[in-house]
Amino acid sequence: MERRTAIRQMALAAGTIVSLPTWAKGWKKADLHTTSFLNTELYQVLEVAVEAIIPETDTPGAGEIGVGAFVALMVKDCYDTAVQNNFSKGLAEIEASSKSRFNKSFSALQQSDKLQVLKSFEKGSDKDQKSFIGLLKNLTIQGYMNSEYVMTNLTHYEMVPARYHGCVPVKG
Repeated sequence: MERRTAIRQMALAAGTIVSLPTWAKGWKKADLHTTSFLNTELYQVLEVAVEAIIPETDTPGAGEIGVGAFVALMVKDCYDTAVQNNFSKGLAEIEASSKSRFNKSFSALQQSDKLQVLKSFEKGSDKDQKSFIGLLKNLTIQGYMNSEYVMTNLTHYEMVPARYHGCVPVKG
């Protein structure tokens, strides 16, 4: 490799490393759902559905931790257009089902009614609804279990899972 090429590449790498923290400081939690493929109403249904799957108990629920934004971002970034369309269609069907069964919006339902709507999707015969609800549940659990709150407060990470006590007297 030539010296000029190496110096140029090192300067480019150093400039990238220096500018990365400044660029990342501009990120906001509120910007996550604005870059989503979902409109505002469907995003609100998603947040309520996520909270219904993992509700608040003595620990924060999935909605409070922000799992809805995680689910929307994962579907947008990691799945193809057909899955994204099925996902947004499934959220719209949740809202339509709650309005037809209870004459209320999904967000206005009681917890038991929300679960009843979600379980009807899971037990139904439509394979698109089943794949939608499976994806929603899996991503909700993944987002909750990998959240900062769960990783720092509930699971206590140990870099090395065993202890070595080298200076312990051995009883024989």
